[in-house]
Order: sequence, then C-alpha cells, then structure tokens
Amino acid sequence: MQEPDFAQEPLPGSQEVPARILVVEDDADIQHVLCVYLKHSGFDVRGASDGQEAIAVIPEFCPQLIVLDLMMRPVDGWEVLHWLGARRQTFSPPVLVLTALSQLEDQVHGFEAGALEYLTKPTQPRVIVEHIRKILALSNEQRSHLQRQRQEQQRKTLDLISAPQPDEFTY
Repeated sequence: MQEPDFAQEPLPGSQEVPARILVVEDDADIQHVLCVYLKHSGFDVRGASDGQEAIAVIPEFCPQLIVLDLMMRPVDGWEVLHWLGARRQTFSPPVLVLTALSQLEDQVHGFEAGALEYLTKPTQPRVIVEHIRKILALSNEQRSHLQRQRQEQQRKTLDLISAPQPDEFTY
C-alpha cells in the first residue's frame, strides 16, 4: 500500500521550491514519523538509516538542512559531522542534531563539530519543524554567529558547573 504524499506542492505559477531535508535516523519508526511530518509541513524529505547511507545520499540529494541522530551503527552521526566539516568550503548545510545524548559535554562537542542546533529526544515533531524553519530563514552569516553563540553559551555553562564552588571542600 502506497502512502499518501502530504507534501505541499508550490502553487501553480509560484517559483517556491520546497527545502530539501535529510533525516538521518536509525530508528525506523522515528525516521518514518519525522519524514511524514516534514513532508506534510511542505519539505522535500529523504531519510537515511545511518551515517554511511547519509554520506552516500548527501552529494546527490544536496539537502538544505540535515536532521542528524548521533548514536547509529556502523557509521555514527559524529562521523557525519566530521565528514561535513572536511567539506565545509564546498558544501555546508546546517545540521540540527536530534539525539538521546543529553549531557552538556555532548552538546558542546556537537556544536564544536558543526551542529547549528541540538535537540534531545523525545521532541515533538512540530518543535523540530519550528527549529528547521527558523534555521532556514537565517543567512549563512547569521547561522555562523548563532553556532558560535550557542557553543560559547554551552561552554560557559559547563565551566560554571565544573568549577569548584566556594563552599565545597576539596580533598
């Protein structure tokens, strides 16, 4: 049985083309829900089940944004971020990380590796769409500024949490 296509086609005579989104997620159910929801929200969507598949699909599909899980096998999301980083001069789509890794250290590492946004699972699909729309509305300069800002904020928070407090004993 073929699924209905919920993609909102551009109006006749309109030049608007739906943004291409690549969803890289190894959980088939989560990938399916995200892809259907994003298509219903008007995006051109493709899914990849792991980092290896994503690396193969990216040059051909040329996504305008990547929703990326970090914990996958055999190639994880960290490797995809590093692969994208090595190609940043020629192709640099923004990356929205969507992962179960919720530690502040992981978030800092994600921003340092090139993520523009970092959301933890579970997150409602409508919230993901809101973040995607905001990211796509930014210029490349604004995206770079936002990434640096988020990275600095997370580092400061991590430093505050890690620093010994004045009332703590040290042994």
